Amino acid sequence: MTLTEEILSQLPGNVLNGLRRTDQILTSLRSDNQTFTEVVKQNSAPLNSVDWDVIICGGTLGILIGCALAVRGVRVALLERGILQGREQEWNISRKELSVFRELDLLTETELETTIVTEYNPARVSFSGGTEVWVEDVLNIGVDPVYLLATLKNRFLSVGGILFENTPFNKVVVHPDGVIVNNQFKARLLLDAMGHLSPISKQARQGKKPDALCLVVGSCAEGFPKNESGDLLLSFTPLQNQCQYFWEAFPAKDGRTTYLFTYMDAAPQRLSLEDLFEEYFRLLPEYQGVEISQLNFKRALFGFFPSYRESPLQTLWDRILPVGDSSGNQSPLSFGGFGAMIRHLQRLTLGIEEALKTNQLSSQSLKLLQPYQPSLSVTWLFQKAMSVGVNQQIPPQQINQLLSSVFAEMEKLGNPVLKPFLQDVVQFSALTQTLLKTGFSHPVLVSKIIPQVGLLSLFDWILHYGNLFIFTLLFSLSSILEPIIKNLPSDQQYYYHRWVDAWKFGSGGDYFE
Repeated sequence: MTLTEEILSQLPGNVLNGLRRTDQILTSLRSDNQTFTEVVKQNSAPLNSVDWDVIICGGTLGILIGCALAVRGVRVALLERGILQGREQEWNISRKELSVFRELDLLTETELETTIVTEYNPARVSFSGGTEVWVEDVLNIGVDPVYLLATLKNRFLSVGGILFENTPFNKVVVHPDGVIVNNQFKARLLLDAMGHLSPISKQARQGKKPDALCLVVGSCAEGFPKNESGDLLLSFTPLQNQCQYFWEAFPAKDGRTTYLFTYMDAAPQRLSLEDLFEEYFRLLPEYQGVEISQLNFKRALFGFFPSYRESPLQTLWDRILPVGDSSGNQSPLSFGGFGAMIRHLQRLTLGIEEALKTNQLSSQSLKLLQPYQPSLSVTWLFQKAMSVGVNQQIPPQQINQLLSSVFAEMEKLGNPVLKPFLQDVVQFSALTQTLLKTGFSHPVLVSKIIPQVGLLSLFDWILHYGNLFIFTLLFSLSSILEPIIKNLPSDQQYYYHRWVDAWKFGSGGDYFE
């Protein structure tokens, strides 16, 4: 029996079976011959009447946008395949990002404070043989998903939202004046919040395999030495199994959470989650300075996060909009999920409300709600630099040396450069300063990255980098046009507002301290 089998089999809920089922899904996702079901069909006959403005499929994160829309008077129905409830493990986020719950009137101040169950400072960024960088107030808040989702669920129902639990999505038919889901639920618009494995997204991508994957395993346990700090990004080993291993650690309400994650392509011969868990248990004692036998494991955590270069996913159909992980609206460096949804929650809420009011529900109009964002696209080069091909040969410490040098230069440039990047936000000025300082200070090390990432990836990155500058310039000029735009017809205002949103988020202009 492996160490993974021994530890996971002791946890409640058939965790080991769940891990192996997830590995089966991962194996199918790595296949070159993926199949998909046509769950979206079209019908030219009108429905003539609908019951709701919006149907949301996928409740765990769909409740966030569902509640926000319902509070604003939108008629919303939410379909959840099981019972709508949060998991036990906290979601980590930065405090300022939680302000959206107050701005959209989703939680009271007391409810917002109650949902925060852990808070720590500082957090560390460190790579083998390099300087440790310490930051404060970055992903240092632990939110209780059980309390948060229960509170939002009650708020949603109290303002007229309708919840259908134990109601999995099966299919949707798009009509000229609405959609009908599962031959039963009729609405003007469908929001797909079913996550990375959404059948709608899979059909839209025609079963295409991901361009990259992030595999994550971890646990929450008691018995660690007392430590009130955290790790945001840490590596202490060279390349192993053609992977660079990265670690995260946070204090939790009932122990300490530790994660091991790594970036890779979708080649079939790559590590499985169970393989990575074995590596996690092998290296955890060295990482945290504790023997496995001293730990009392409360729960295991695992998952994979696919990334596609063609993201965010722009809808192929009228009246269907992917949101959250269904859209791939996060960088290939990010896990997505809660943090990515929160970042775009206000933008999507106001944009969807305006689309409904102005009847801008065609695929062309809805595509503007998930626009191209060069601030995300430039990070593909960073993901390539933090991973290595299956048969690629590079010095075992090359990735550690590069990241150590980059973060050392970012620390010198200060928090305005360092903190946005650690929260998945790339800005032109910060990126340019970092590139120049790293290039001048470590020219030989930087030159080694070119053959690792490849010339095509580099040329592609240069295009997105140029667009990052253009989007930054356009967003800085957008306020000048606002008085003129207010006099335009409402449908033209919708388009302008979406362009401004694209410039804002595509330049990292949504970040604030």
